Amino acid sequence: MSTLKLKDGTEIFYKDQGEGPVLMFHHGWPLSSDDWDAQVIFFLQRGYRVVTHDRRGHGRSSQDIYNHTIEQYASDAAELVKFLDLKDVIHIGHSTGGGEVIRYVNKYSNGRAKKAVLISAIPPVMVQSETNPDGVPISVFDDIRDQTLNNRNQFYYDLTFPFYGYNREGAKVKDGVQRNWWRQGLMGGIVAHYDGIKAFSETDLTEDLKAVDIPVLVLHGEDDQIVPIENSAIKSAKLLKNGKLITYPGFPHGMPTTEHETINKDLLDFIKE
Repeated sequence: MSTLKLKDGTEIFYKDQGEGPVLMFHHGWPLSSDDWDAQVIFFLQRGYRVVTHDRRGHGRSSQDIYNHTIEQYASDAAELVKFLDLKDVIHIGHSTGGGEVIRYVNKYSNGRAKKAVLISAIPPVMVQSETNPDGVPISVFDDIRDQTLNNRNQFYYDLTFPFYGYNREGAKVKDGVQRNWWRQGLMGGIVAHYDGIKAFSETDLTEDLKAVDIPVLVLHGEDDQIVPIENSAIKSAKLLKNGKLITYPGFPHGMPTTEHETINKDLLDFIKE
């Protein structure tokens, strides 16, 4: 196992594979770097160096109970980038990882980031408020907190149905995909996952989006039941100085897995531009 001990003592598990232009992937809540397997092998086979990591408290990283914020996640990513001396990196984030990416690129990249990709991502801000009236009511996130605290084992399995669109008529449900999501989720620590709900739902990344001037690709499924497209990708694309938006009719939140052939092709096209 490859691990990096961060300055606060947290140990971050990472995978650094291949040679060539560098891609760094940032996973979603409450998963691990394994969630990128379909992208990792695709790009390794095409001559890229692929770096993934398990966010603090998730996967194989140490299950620290402190500092589960988008700010800290971005700072952690910066430490790993510096440790590996990565340059001209294309950062790709899914869901919560998209928030991590845009904060990292804006505040911590120090010229090391070349492009960024936000997939089914949380920015600008998810929760409903006076300034974000069409956001998701906080009661939804309170329910996620309650289920994570009191019913995590079953909740993580049940959540895979809307996550992958498996609750839609005609969906081809793959139990192995669901079990893999459940496996990744339960590898992480409950405190990290509980506190991470506030991080992904309440962090306002509007100013980060406005400030970033490198090319940013925004990919989002139009049938995303986890991060509704109108309150996320549509707004993010308008805030970015150099953004490009692609939306997919019928695609779910977990489209990097269920629709990886389409997503990988669009990623490759953007990377080569």
